[in-house]
Formats: sequence, C-alpha cells, structure tokens
Amino acid sequence: MTNTILPPPKTHPDTEVDSLTGWMSHLVELRERLVKSALAVLVVFLVLLYWRNDIFTMFSKPMIDSLPEGARMISTEVTSNFFVPLKFVLWVSFVLALPVVLHQVWAFVAPGLYQHEKRLVIPIIASSYVLFLIGSAFAYLFVFPTVFQFMAALTPLGVEMATDIDNYLGFGLTMFLAFGLTFEVPVVVIVLVRLGIVTLPQLRSARPYVIVGAFIVAAVVTPPDVASQLLLAVPLVLLYEVGLFFARWVTPKETSTELSVE
Repeated sequence: MTNTILPPPKTHPDTEVDSLTGWMSHLVELRERLVKSALAVLVVFLVLLYWRNDIFTMFSKPMIDSLPEGARMISTEVTSNFFVPLKFVLWVSFVLALPVVLHQVWAFVAPGLYQHEKRLVIPIIASSYVLFLIGSAFAYLFVFPTVFQFMAALTPLGVEMATDIDNYLGFGLTMFLAFGLTFEVPVVVIVLVRLGIVTLPQLRSARPYVIVGAFIVAAVVTPPDVASQLLLAVPLVLLYEVGLFFARWVTPKETSTELSVE
C-alpha cells in the first residue's frame, strides 16, 4: 500500500496582500480619526484653560448657594485646588468637541453603510447630542438646587455642611451622565423600533416594567432622597412615552426596500 502525497493547497498571494493592505489602510484611517478627535478636544481645552477657575465656580454655584451664609466648599487634598478645575474643564472640552468627534466616527463608518442607514444615523447622532445637553442642563438647573437645598435642610444642628470639591466633581459628573443618558431614551426607543428589534405594541405593554425600572435606576444612581429620585424617574418615564409617540411614524427595517449604496 503506497502513501499518496497530496499537493499543498494553492495560495493566492495577491488576495492575501490585498486583504492585509485593506486592514492596514483602515487602521491608518482610524488612527488619523482618533488624532483629529483628540486634537479637537485639546484645542477646546487650551481655549478654556485660562477660565478654568471661573468655569468651576459656575459649576459649583448650586452647591455654594445652598450653603449657609459665609460657608464655603473645602479642599482636603493638596493638589485638588489645581487638578479638580482642570478635570472639569477637560470634561467640558470633550462635550463641546463631541460634534467633531462624532463627525470623525461618522466619516470612518459611513463608507460601509447603505443609503437608508446613512439617512437614519445622521438624525440620531444630532438628536442624541442635543438631548444629552438638555439632560445635563436639566440636572444643573433643577436637580442640583433641589438636592443641595434638601440636604442642607436636613443638616443636624451644630453640623457645618462643607463639601470637598473633589467629591462634588464626582457627584456632578455622575449626575450629568445619568441625566444626559436618561434624555436619550426617546432615541433608543425609536432605534429599537426602526431596527425591528421590538415592536411598538411590545414597548407599550412593557410600560409597567419601565416604570418600576425607572425608579430602581433612580434609586441606584441618585442620592438617597425622594426629591432627586423623582427628578430622575419621572422624566425617564415621560421620555419613554415621548419615544413611543414618535415611534408611531417609524418604519421597521423589514418593510424598508431601499438598499442602494450611495
């Protein structure tokens, strides 16, 4: 019995080279997009750097206004006076430069999208950014004063309410993220219906679970007081209803017939 030696499989060096070249070009483009995004954030940061203390003072105004007359915020770390305003300015710079960052993300993924997907993505990105800003403004203008005044009213007699600026920064950024993401609920609902992941009747039947989930999320994210929990849970439920209202005019993906690439 003789052993048959099979010839080695044929390779296609040209195909492998083209594939490797394609991956390298994508990586190079991704690097360029990341660099441009970082430069946009850096430029805004450098512009705002001179006013870092003024910006942080504006950010801390709701807390300062809730303190007793003559009371101030404190700094328990040696470097907090310098780094905390810088951290907040960096956050503001990222939020202000976010349209440029999103544009770079869009320019990177757009060539691989269908025409109908492109028409869907642009309004979603724009509305998401605007809603995030509205949510952050809602937290600053309504939630912060309510929570701080409520906490100040509960301060025991003989105890001075003096918040560390580093802790205040962490609390403020957490609230900005929580309420900014909460205001994205209508966009999430519309996208889910548009992609055909869930139907509008299913979302309507899920109302009781959404209400319970909203209060659970509010209890986890916000401070342990009724006022702040209501200020997060109630908008979350109302925004869910807003998403259901606008989702009535959204066509699910299965019924879309346009698949042409631009």
